[in-house]
Amino acid sequence: MPQVLAAAALALTAGASTLAVGCLRRQAGEAERPALFCALLGLGLATALGACRLASSIGIATGAVQVWFEQATLQLGVPLIALACLASARGWHWSGPTWGRLLLGLCAFFELARQFGASEPYALGLSLLSALLVTYAGLVRWPDRHAALAGALGGLLLLAAAWAGPHGDVAATFALALAAPLLALLLRRLGRSAEPLANG
Repeated sequence: MPQVLAAAALALTAGASTLAVGCLRRQAGEAERPALFCALLGLGLATALGACRLASSIGIATGAVQVWFEQATLQLGVPLIALACLASARGWHWSGPTWGRLLLGLCAFFELARQFGASEPYALGLSLLSALLVTYAGLVRWPDRHAALAGALGGLLLLAAAWAGPHGDVAATFALALAAPLLALLLRRLGRSAEPLANG
């Protein structure tokens, strides 16, 4: 039962967060859209992971598909969201091709780690770095307390998810479920104060 609740929570909160960021992207300027698209991709992966875990918890075989979404969420989705938060916080407007290169780089390292059997330590390191970037993104816009709180809590939850492990652990799933709306809120708050910082 806890597995079902955790998976359903992840599918619902990540799905709602995907819709929220999608609305934010439609309202954003042209310069902000590539970053928000990458955040959408990351949240979409988390939504798919929640759906796979929910199907698995009620007896539907998901097998390798679930494993792939677990790895892709931690090694592609979460880092993309963290980079989108960082770029928004600093007022960096990277071009679509730049984001494309970042995505391709993450995909290449994702596949290399998978081929060499190093997915778990690589995912842990990447999750820790992503959590730090999310926390920094919230704090750098101080005195916006909402952004700072969303960044700090989102970063802590990403750390908790990474520490608990990638393979459907209930605590990790709940942590991701709680982190998703906080990350969407952080992106919204950062979008409202998106002027480039001094020295940025």
